[in-house]
Amino acid sequence: MTNNISLQMTKYRRHKTQQATVKWGLNTITIGGDAPIRVQSMTNTDTEDVIGTAVQVKELARAGSEMVRITVNTPAAAAAVPLIREQLDKMEVDVPLIGDFHYNGHTLLKDYPDCAKALSKYRINPGNVGQGAKRDLQFSQMIEMACRYEKPVRIGVNWGSLDQDLLASLMDANASLADPKDAREVMVEALIQSALQSAQKAVEIGMPSQQIILSCKVSAVQDLIAVYRDLASRCNYPLHLGLTEAGIGSKGIVGSTAALGVLLQEGIGDTIRVSLTPEPGAPRENEVIVAQEILQTMDLRHFTPMVIACPGCGRTTSTVFQSLASQIQSYLRQQMPTWKQRYPGVEAMNVAVMGCIVNGPGESKHADIGISLPGTGESPAAPVFIDGEKVKTLRGDNIVTEFEQIVQEYVDRRYGTHKN
Repeated sequence: MTNNISLQMTKYRRHKTQQATVKWGLNTITIGGDAPIRVQSMTNTDTEDVIGTAVQVKELARAGSEMVRITVNTPAAAAAVPLIREQLDKMEVDVPLIGDFHYNGHTLLKDYPDCAKALSKYRINPGNVGQGAKRDLQFSQMIEMACRYEKPVRIGVNWGSLDQDLLASLMDANASLADPKDAREVMVEALIQSALQSAQKAVEIGMPSQQIILSCKVSAVQDLIAVYRDLASRCNYPLHLGLTEAGIGSKGIVGSTAALGVLLQEGIGDTIRVSLTPEPGAPRENEVIVAQEILQTMDLRHFTPMVIACPGCGRTTSTVFQSLASQIQSYLRQQMPTWKQRYPGVEAMNVAVMGCIVNGPGESKHADIGISLPGTGESPAAPVFIDGEKVKTLRGDNIVTEFEQIVQEYVDRRYGTHKN
């Protein structure tokens, strides 16, 4: 008996949301609707350090962050925000700044109107706007400031700072049920209710609903997926995705990719951030690169040409192809600030760097441009393929430099016809 196996490809469909706009100067970024899924990041400098913060914002923006969030936690930090914006404008960095407020945002926005104006968006955490009778008043004050200056807001709920009164109320109601839910389900519901109830309050105060973005962040992959699936089914606000406190190194990258990959494939998510704990000495912009690569490997957006490279095995000789793959990937990223202006479409180019004859020529033929280095026992020659055809064979000690030149010539020839 023969088993018939059919493969059905799942077509990607975006969850339809309203469209918000984030502005600074002539730069207007749309969020939600049919707009591209946006990459966001956050500084880890002391916001009171104007130059240090402005430099890091510039580095994040150069890496591809389309919005950058900064902490606004003290009067001095609030006073620094317009100075940071001024420095960025002098450097011709028009990336929008998002103010991250906790506990005292209502006071800082009121006392420092230049800060309120310089920011392009406010992040408000409903769990940290105040306690008891002060909560609604202080939340209202922040929303009123956003309305006054026509700024969108992200209502960002986090399970580490969840509204404890709401959670306690839901726990009590759950305990009285004949068949109570487990604590995890109640927590998920509390996150969602906090976001939705806060959004409704903002609308009642006068905030246009299309200028509200929601997030409900947790640090466990399955919980994040459950929260956002439910949230997406209950509203059409644009949603910001991120695994909070994702962690350091591969743990943070894998966790964020696993969670965001599932949700993005289901069409959920309008902006993303990968909340990596930086390795000691590692650049902050690594979180931007990971976010971009999640979107690019899922074919949702393209940011920079990607290098296809084999992992190596007993057939491959030394680490030459590993070094070449690394150098070529770095070369492509270094060129992109210039290339994206001169060569529209180059970000979708594929480059293959392979280590032996088994898959090397075939993979190189499938790429736009590829090189197959010699493996153990193979002739010391590296054939180069362009658009599926072998065009040249490289030999000697200058293969990296020669291949970079071939790549540049290919980019200029293929994409240079669209120069501005």
